[in-house]
Amino acid sequence: MVITYYGEAFLKVSFGDTVVAVNPIGKSANNKSARFGADLAISSCHDDLFNGVTGLTGGGKEPFIIYGPGEYEYSGIFVKGYESVGPAGLVNTIYSFLLEGIRVVCLGALANTNLPPDTLEEISGADIIFVPAGEADTLSARVAAKFASSLEPKVIIPVMYGDEKSDKLKEFLSETGETKAVSVDKLSLKKKDLEGKEAEVVVLQAV
Repeated sequence: MVITYYGEAFLKVSFGDTVVAVNPIGKSANNKSARFGADLAISSCHDDLFNGVTGLTGGGKEPFIIYGPGEYEYSGIFVKGYESVGPAGLVNTIYSFLLEGIRVVCLGALANTNLPPDTLEEISGADIIFVPAGEADTLSARVAAKFASSLEPKVIIPVMYGDEKSDKLKEFLSETGETKAVSVDKLSLKKKDLEGKEAEVVVLQAV
């Protein structure tokens, strides 16, 4: 699995020829947004920072788009969406998906950690979790770090933190105790690489 970060909450998750686009940035947002062909595109929130799911074509790919809570399956990828509260009271969808035996949880634009017990149980213990870290009226960096750690994932990847020198990122890392977290331009790993990891923070540099 290879994970690449494009800023805000936008990530590309690929395994072999399969590509998942997570919260692509919309064209009307005042942000530079990458475009690539995706098999699957998921959007957490009805806001242009998160729902730029159109245009992710190329290389013969036309994405299957998932938007909102529910259970989905596409080409062997199993996805479940959980309703939660996003910025300004908007509905935010937390997603959990399984790709080649690696379970990924995306908190999206989560702004409130008051989740139902069954949702907390189902999103806990993931291999990898993407967590917003303070921008765009999502969870504050400190709350986000504490909440992500409480879910006991193997790897925590903060998004929506600004840049690598931002106070939000520093606060996030301080709360997790990972002030010297690894910073990489992309994360490449296999299932076996996750063995023995406990809430390890990896900072992805936006490309």
